[in-house]
Amino acid sequence: MGFRLSKIYTRTGDKGETGLGDGRRVPKDHPRIEAIGEVDSLNSQLGLLLAGLAEHRLDELSEVLAPCQHRLFDLGGELAMPAYQALNSAEVERLEAAIDRWNEELGPLENFILPSGSALIAQAHVCRSLARSAERRCQQLNSVEPLAGVGLAYINRLSDLLFVAARLIARRQGVAEVLWQAAAKP
Repeated sequence: MGFRLSKIYTRTGDKGETGLGDGRRVPKDHPRIEAIGEVDSLNSQLGLLLAGLAEHRLDELSEVLAPCQHRLFDLGGELAMPAYQALNSAEVERLEAAIDRWNEELGPLENFILPSGSALIAQAHVCRSLARSAERRCQQLNSVEPLAGVGLAYINRLSDLLFVAARLIARRQGVAEVLWQAAAKP
């Protein structure tokens, strides 16, 4: 692969439009651009989570989550170039296998938990909530311009994986999950 960007600014977006990989120009608030932006935000936050996992030497989680950054980039490519398909069902199955493996160790969830306990646990929950947001944006786009492939399933499963990852981080750090307590009734 050669150099793709020789110039960072082009001034072509200064009036509120941007180009897609298929040559179309769309407003920067188009559902496709919104979806791309949410996937990019998730990818950036996932990078922060991976940095924290490396600091805490939680290699098992890193090995599962690090490829997700690449797959999110693939998903962004699919969104930017509608005819392009990079993700496949094997990626969804890889996430499901990790969820099943980790859930077996964790056991059933007996109450709602808060995104709290440590900075790393909270960061995993930030990623989970951003995955849900990206999923909503992708679904919004899907209702206007149907999406092909497994992108919606992938982002849905990734949010599930991140929830389970937050629980596993708590276990690995020896931090008790912070259980939700309902407000007292009058």
